Amino acid sequence: MQKNIKKMTVILFIALMTVVMAACGNDSANKNEAKSGKGEEGLKIAIVTSPSGVDDGSFNEDNYNGILNFIKKHPTATVKAVREETGDLAAAVQAVADIVADYDVIVTPGFQFAGISSIAVENPDKIFILNDSEPAPVGDQKEFDNIYAMNFAEQESGFFAGMAAALETKSNKVAVVNGIAYPSNVNYQFGFESGVNYVNKVYGKDVKSVELSGYAGTDVTGANVGGNYAGSFADEATGKVIGNALIKQGVDIIFVAAGGTGNGVFTAVKEAKGDVKVIGCDVDQYDDGVNGSKNIVLTSGVKFMSKNVEKVLNSVVDGSFKGGNVVLYADTESTGFIKEEGRHQLSEDTLSKMNEAYELVKDGTIVPASNFNGHTPDKFPGLK
Repeated sequence: MQKNIKKMTVILFIALMTVVMAACGNDSANKNEAKSGKGEEGLKIAIVTSPSGVDDGSFNEDNYNGILNFIKKHPTATVKAVREETGDLAAAVQAVADIVADYDVIVTPGFQFAGISSIAVENPDKIFILNDSEPAPVGDQKEFDNIYAMNFAEQESGFFAGMAAALETKSNKVAVVNGIAYPSNVNYQFGFESGVNYVNKVYGKDVKSVELSGYAGTDVTGANVGGNYAGSFADEATGKVIGNALIKQGVDIIFVAAGGTGNGVFTAVKEAKGDVKVIGCDVDQYDDGVNGSKNIVLTSGVKFMSKNVEKVLNSVVDGSFKGGNVVLYADTESTGFIKEEGRHQLSEDTLSKMNEAYELVKDGTIVPASNFNGHTPDKFPGLK
């Protein structure tokens, strides 16, 4: 993935502005112990999340499920879920600093936790699993031996959501609803718009991505990215307002990339008259779509986070843990969409077209636009 000067400037800004109290580490432990199987029986794990918590039915919950799956195989391990109530960047990092002394591994899902690198330097005997961000630089250091920072190519999952929406819409009006314009969320938006444009170009459709006035997002560089942003991942009321407004404008398929806020969009669609559907995000949300005898979920654009969290925890206990910054793509089956029978409502024709495109994404022929890869939703590799 191309490095982007703007992105690194923003992450550096977070590092400088984040107030991190020096956390008290465990002097009796050392870095080698943490990486060579310390706590194999009784690994103490914490997960610190955004205000939507580990039961948001989406992003946070899938990270948490990765921990729970690990504990099933290591039953003496434990986990503590900590909900940071404000969503503030400095408060998010401080929440980690407050508990670092008490745990062996801390999982931090979300861009707001980029500043934990300062805590990691102060506590080399602790392991950190950071999802959705690279750690903020400390001086010239950008990678850390005790931080495994995993980013997913959300634009790929968003691309498949956009394809599904554009191929299945009857009104030719679709939309994406987002939470906050963090890079990962903008990736979903740009990927979705790329998928819609791909279908329009390749299959001769004329589908519009609808954006509501007053809900445009501003990304971490200050750029206006458009879209429909609620400004929170834990505001169901605003989610419902946005969902109802989109439905009123004739939108019949909504990709919901908004965490807990998305629950409000789901409610709006369930209460809507006519055939309106949603596309789930991050995880398979088909069960959340049950609406009487029907289901409102068309499919879900997913990134397979739980299996990757579990994989890293396994590496901690078997001594193979290695810190670093990684980006996970479709070629490792870390991004994609739900196509298992009984978990989607896509037509056979749509499935065929999406499976064909999936192979092109995997081999790099199609490269959907993301917040920082230099492409735009109307001009990216693979758009004929």
